[in-house]
Amino acid sequence: MGRKFAGLRRRGSVWHIEKQIKGYGRIYESCRTSDRGEAEQYYVFRLEQIRQEVLYGKRPEKHFREAATKYLKEHGHLSSIADQARTLKQLDPFIGDLTLQQVHDETLKPFIAHRLSEGVKHKTVNSALGVVRRILTLAARRWRDEQGQTWLETPPLLTMLPLIDTRQPYPLSVDEQQRLFRELPDHLARMALFKVNTGTRDQEVCRLRWDWEVEVPELGTSVFLIPGQHVKNREDRVVVLNEVAHSVVEGCRGDHPEVVFVYRGRPIGKMMSSGWKRARECAADKLEEDTGVPAPFGFRHIRVHDLKHTFGRRLRAAGVSLETRKVLLGHTTGDITSHYSAPELDELIQATGRVCRTKSGKSPALTLLKHRAVT
Repeated sequence: MGRKFAGLRRRGSVWHIEKQIKGYGRIYESCRTSDRGEAEQYYVFRLEQIRQEVLYGKRPEKHFREAATKYLKEHGHLSSIADQARTLKQLDPFIGDLTLQQVHDETLKPFIAHRLSEGVKHKTVNSALGVVRRILTLAARRWRDEQGQTWLETPPLLTMLPLIDTRQPYPLSVDEQQRLFRELPDHLARMALFKVNTGTRDQEVCRLRWDWEVEVPELGTSVFLIPGQHVKNREDRVVVLNEVAHSVVEGCRGDHPEVVFVYRGRPIGKMMSSGWKRARECAADKLEEDTGVPAPFGFRHIRVHDLKHTFGRRLRAAGVSLETRKVLLGHTTGDITSHYSAPELDELIQATGRVCRTKSGKSPALTLLKHRAVT
């Protein structure tokens, strides 16, 4: 009679181990083979490995998928957790079945090659590698099994890609802004106008809520106080409104009971959409028709985040101090940003007003040095 392999099951074309082991717990993992004989050999190997762990306290071999799942459960409070979850889903076919000891530069090469073939930037790949590095570090320093041993003895050094293809920020000139905004759908044009006058991030604009609005009676205006869990640096952020931003908000009032910016009565998930991409292409084409020269690469591929850079550059051009710029852009300052006196808020509002117009009534001039297109 042949040997029985309880818990060895075939799923599709691949064999898996699904077994409850006394003193250890449930094991569920792929044998990574469609050959029955190879699967049985792996089955015997894993059960002996587990026996050694239970009897002698040998460090168990945890798989990356298990570690990734634990990481997502423990870090659900992060504002970026949805992006990290998507990244781990992309990584899973390449390293999900590997043990933590098997995750290193060589085993990550197929993932890197695949992502680069899809046209993503080095920075995007490095972001994924950073998530892997964080998980391996936690496995080696914090996470422990029933015997008190860490999941991984030592985290490997992961090599990041050189940032040779990083796109530089592209602040818009006043003319470029007008051209772009004319082509945007109405709902995106309102959001873009608000963004370029407040320096808010994409998700801060998309999630902006009416119950975050705070009246400032002394100044006859209002500001928005965004809770820290919705801000990248996790600090409460005050968004002050110049005349343009205030008019945008007033134009949205009454459209939705909870969210400021909506499209067809529903909240907007992100500004970077097919409508944004069509608008920037049309704006670039018309610029070329009017000037007879190719539109700058940065303008034809303008990103939503470039509006924040535009706001910051205009503050600087208007002579706003670095400390004030940091507050207005929502950068970490170490201050309790939700506590401002009326005079302090007035100073911030006056600073944002300087990106609308100067004493002459004109927007502050921006001289942007751009590389001439090579033909």
